[in-house]
Order: sequence, then C-alpha cells, then structure tokens
Amino acid sequence: MNLEQQFCDEVRAAVAAKTRLKILGSGSKSFYGCRAVGQVLSLVGHRGILHYEPTELVITARSGTPLKEVETALTEQGQVLAFEPPHFGTDATLGGTLATGFSGPRRPFAGSARDFVLGCKIVNGRGEILSFGGEVMKNVAGFDVSRLMVGALGTLGVLLEISLKVLARPRCEMSLTFDCTVDAARERMTRWSSQALPVSALAYDGRLRVRLSGAEPALRAAQRQLGGDASETSGDYWIELREQTLPFFRQAGDLWRISVPPAAPDLGIAGGCLTDWGGALRWVKTDAAASAVFAAAGKLGGHASLFRASQGECRFQPLAPHLQTLHKRLKQAFDPHGILNIGRMHEDW
Repeated sequence: MNLEQQFCDEVRAAVAAKTRLKILGSGSKSFYGCRAVGQVLSLVGHRGILHYEPTELVITARSGTPLKEVETALTEQGQVLAFEPPHFGTDATLGGTLATGFSGPRRPFAGSARDFVLGCKIVNGRGEILSFGGEVMKNVAGFDVSRLMVGALGTLGVLLEISLKVLARPRCEMSLTFDCTVDAARERMTRWSSQALPVSALAYDGRLRVRLSGAEPALRAAQRQLGGDASETSGDYWIELREQTLPFFRQAGDLWRISVPPAAPDLGIAGGCLTDWGGALRWVKTDAAASAVFAAAGKLGGHASLFRASQGECRFQPLAPHLQTLHKRLKQAFDPHGILNIGRMHEDW
C-alpha cells in the first residue's frame, strides 16, 4: 500500500470513528497557531522531488520533503524559492512551509509563498484525493484552490504534493546600512519601494538596512544613488532576520507579527519593534494584552497574530463576521465531518 492510499484510509477511519486527526510534518513550526487535537497523521515519510525541470522554472515535490533538500536541488541549477521561506529548524518540510505560508524578507519585492504555488494534491476530509492547478504558469481559470491551501495550517486538507514556480538566483547581492530615525526610515523605504531600484529587502532595527539584488553594474549604480555603508551588513543579517536568530528575537516577551500599511506610524504598544517588508511587517516584542495589540493593529488598517507566545498558545486576530462565515463555509466544503487539525487556526472549528 502506498502512503497516499494509507492517508486516505486513515482519514476515512477517523470519519467512521468520529475522531480527529492532527496533521504533522517535522514539527518545526508547531509553535505557531493554536494547538490542534487528535491522533497524529505524520507526513515525514512522504518525501521526494517528483519533477524538476530547470528550464521550465517549476519543481514538484511531496509534502514531507525536507525544505533544505528542495533548496539544494535548486541551488545546483542556479535557482531559488524566491519567497525566501524561513526554516525555523534543520528539519523543516515543504508541506509545513506552505501550510504556514511564511515568507522571508524578499516577499514584498518577489511575491509571497501563495504567489508561487502552481498546483497541489491533497486528501480532503472525506478521504478523497483531489488535485488542483498544475505545473505550468498559466493553468487556472477561475478560483485558484491550490493557493487556498497556503496558510490554512492543514485545516482544509492533507497536503500530498506541491508544484512551485522557481526563479533564477540573483547574480550579485549587496547590503547597505543607514543611520536614521524610524520616521526617516519609513519615508525612505516607502519611496525606494516605488522606484526602479534593484531592492530585494528593506528592514529597520535602529538602523535602516537595504539589500540590493541583480547584476553588479545595477547594484553599483543603485549604491551611488542611495549612498549608505556597504561594509557593516552582510548577507548573514538577512538569514538571521528570516530565521529569527537576531538578538531582537531573544528579548523577553511575546513575539507579535503585525501586518500594516508600509507607511503606517508607530503602533503605540510598549515594547521593542523590528520592521521588515519595507514597513509592512512589524515584529513586536511586548507583554501587552492581546486585546490591546489587536486593537492597535486594527486601528491602522492591519491585523496581528501572536507568533511566539512566552506562555500559553499563539492567537490570531478575530475575523470580521462576514470573513468568519466565509472561512466556516470553506472548512465545511473541504472537511465536512470536522476531523482535520481542529482548533489549529480557530478554536470553534
């Protein structure tokens, strides 16, 4: 019996027994979201790159495939996952990467994890195998269900296979640093993001940090235009930011992930703040109550999630009633018996 059929049988058995299943890869991102309940359905053994043709810029792999294995195969061909996914551990899997939907510092300039998904195969809550999308760039007419699985935390189906668009690795990269205030940094980041510059990352942690990617002449021209110090920020900084190993992330307090418009002012929450994505992503370390953080994010037209909790479970900002209704309808369509990762995203389903 192959693993796909085994997963189908496990889902059908859970439906018949009215039990719940907790979908688990390597567990490298289990800190995120709420705690699912149920019998573990492990995907770690479901691994392997199924198809990779560098000239087509597409790779297809099973969900349990280690993320580093995928990235190694791409590196050998001078290509990358352009959304720069964080690992948060040495054993991260491709399925967990897409189920959480995390993207690194390059996200506002290259696209999010969701933007690079071309197709997927899943087991739904009835124990049926469903395929969506494909392995070509233009393969969708209407609603793209495969991208719906990105960030769903396994609540809509068991990911079996994912097809992703990949891009060529930048020929050269250069990092610049600038001493300035947070207000000046926001103004520069907003302005530079809209200009024809080879910018691939913008962050502020007390200093404004800029990464340039592309052909060397273009980087040198951009450096002359922008100025800045090219000697103090290495490529390691962006890896440490992506993997949350910078000193900022070791500070005491809860770590909040807050998405707001790039030019939005301070959130007005006591605690430390590191800005990523050119101002659109604020990492905040604070002991403030969840209700205060949710209110501050909502006031600026954004939303927040408790990314790493010092105590208890992480939490997501409550959905507006119409969005809550939409989410529940999607859950009902894909998992009508309510057995897949119940409680992982929202406590009431």
